[in-house]
Amino acid sequence: MDNCVVETSYGPVRGCRVGRVKVWRGLRYGAPPVGDLRFRAPQPPRRWTEVADATRNGPACPQPVIPNMAVDLGAPQGEDCLSLNIWAPAGTEPGAGKAVMVWLHGGAYVMGSGSQPLYDGTRLAGDGDVIVVTVNYRLGALGFLDLSSFSTSRQRFDANVGLHDVLAALRWVRDNIAAFGGDPAKVTLFGESAGAGIVTTLLASPAAEGLFARGIAQSSPATSVYDRERARRVAECVLDKLGLSPSDIAKVPDVSTAAFVAAAREVFDEVPVRNPGTLAFVPIIDGELLHDYPVKLAQQGRLLPIPLIIGTNKHEAALFRLLRSPLMPITPHAITSMFTQIAAEQPDLQLPTEEEIVSAYARHRAKSRYLSIATDVGFRMPTLWLADGHREVAPIYLYRFDYATPLLRLLQVRAAHATELPYVWGNLGMPKDPTLRLGGAKTAYAISERIRRRWTNFATHGKPEGAAGEPEWPSYQDPDRACLVIDKRDALVPDLDARIRSAWGRQMVSFR
Repeated sequence: MDNCVVETSYGPVRGCRVGRVKVWRGLRYGAPPVGDLRFRAPQPPRRWTEVADATRNGPACPQPVIPNMAVDLGAPQGEDCLSLNIWAPAGTEPGAGKAVMVWLHGGAYVMGSGSQPLYDGTRLAGDGDVIVVTVNYRLGALGFLDLSSFSTSRQRFDANVGLHDVLAALRWVRDNIAAFGGDPAKVTLFGESAGAGIVTTLLASPAAEGLFARGIAQSSPATSVYDRERARRVAECVLDKLGLSPSDIAKVPDVSTAAFVAAAREVFDEVPVRNPGTLAFVPIIDGELLHDYPVKLAQQGRLLPIPLIIGTNKHEAALFRLLRSPLMPITPHAITSMFTQIAAEQPDLQLPTEEEIVSAYARHRAKSRYLSIATDVGFRMPTLWLADGHREVAPIYLYRFDYATPLLRLLQVRAAHATELPYVWGNLGMPKDPTLRLGGAKTAYAISERIRRRWTNFATHGKPEGAAGEPEWPSYQDPDRACLVIDKRDALVPDLDARIRSAWGRQMVSFR
């Protein structure tokens, strides 16, 4: 019997065995989102009867090439991108009931794919005895452009179609993962950057209830969720780049993929220049999937009561400096502009002034002061704001990733945004990855083993337990507010963020 053939709810698929795991690639969870299905919530795929080949990755969502940020997508690009990949330990049989970890890639909501070689699930699944799933979802204008306010009786557009994609993938997992050896009641949704933003956003969506039991959010931009008015302005900008007006909306399904990607790229570049600290394409409060800001709902104790690992990297903003990216306000001018706009947009909020914030970072060296501010306003403070509220309804485990190899320290990148990813996946030292060239491999591999053990134990047992002799990681509660600092040696630190929490306060949760 070919134990790599699995019957799904849409038809049989054949994967393959690769060493100690079985792999299925390019499993379709939605119909091609093209033509009239562009900017619509995904529809189920057509059923099939012949065994479908599941040994090749499905297309990655079309996306722009960002200078200095070349990404190996692991597949060609194409709008028919609603697929997922599965890794299972080689001996896994249907109905084995293993924990499932569903991954959402990052990339500022405009780039990346679930098939990137970095996200190969062989080690995570094989060592952790879990089922690993990686998901492709629509990106950029194709996934997060809100045209719903332009809908007509003849042409309907949905909001948040990228979120709808993820929900459809989770429903597919719920209905099919048992046949691959997984337990649909033991699904952990995890992601990094924009992927983590989707995790924290779906905690605020009633539509996600019952689709995942645990969450892991690595460097979530949790406050990067906007209202419909801002989303409409972005949509008008994209239409203008395409040479269209709202009255031309019926022409949108016929616009070429290349034109959409090019227009989205221009708007993506322009928005953070005009409005430092903001992104062009993000989830929006649409009144359907999302009724309010996730961090605001967290502080009201109104998120789905799902246990969560959440954390950031110590030097998040250093990556954006290295790449000369405008996505984060890392210069004095950008910080000043950001504060000016916040004050103008929300004059009733009792916000700390720019001078008060900068003075709170006085002990930082001048060169790193604004990087630290950017790291905290973009990632650390949203994480703490969410954790402070969500801990009242579910266990929260807070971490900070601090480790940097000798090369990353030399480049002054240190523990920057995304540097934890190869540790989580166990894929350190991949081809074209220079981070171990100046040494540090032994320490790095040991850290990777510790992180993967905690992540998979959380997925399997609900607690991020380490091995004997490693620090016990308690949930984030008053008065100690425990934070696991992941470094050469892990350490549990009480109230690690007291100073920045005091500086920023709780008033800024809705500004981004």
